[in-house]
Amino acid sequence: MQNFFNSVLQKNDTLTMEITRIGSQPSGKGPFEWFTGSVRIDPLFQPNEHRRAAAALVTFEPGARTAWHTHPLGQTLIVISGVGWVQKEGGAVEEIYPGDVVWFAPNEKHWHGASATIAMSHMATQEQLNGKVVDWLEKVSDDQYTKR
Repeated sequence: MQNFFNSVLQKNDTLTMEITRIGSQPSGKGPFEWFTGSVRIDPLFQPNEHRRAAAALVTFEPGARTAWHTHPLGQTLIVISGVGWVQKEGGAVEEIYPGDVVWFAPNEKHWHGASATIAMSHMATQEQLNGKVVDWLEKVSDDQYTKR
């Protein structure tokens, strides 16, 4: 995806507060290679020379999900609405609800998405390491997704 980050404002070589206005960064469709089903990504912020973190609000329609993936410094999800499912490699599929916070350890293979019948939105935050925030892997099969 494009880098939607607005440049850090500087005054006399001192960093200053930055406000990124709602609507200043367009929503995007989750790429077919990384997602199954209908997914909308609303970028919030990207890493820059002073910040390693990136974040996005991600909305999954029922049945939609990520591919398996890892993050070099881990990932934190904050569920905003709906009902979702998450799974780490070798673990059970877990149901998640608004207010739940999910943390995946660095390089932990996992996926996340909506339940089969209810949409889900979460804020996803991850940090950059050597210019990378995610490594995308194979898609989650229908059998893996529905195994509960």
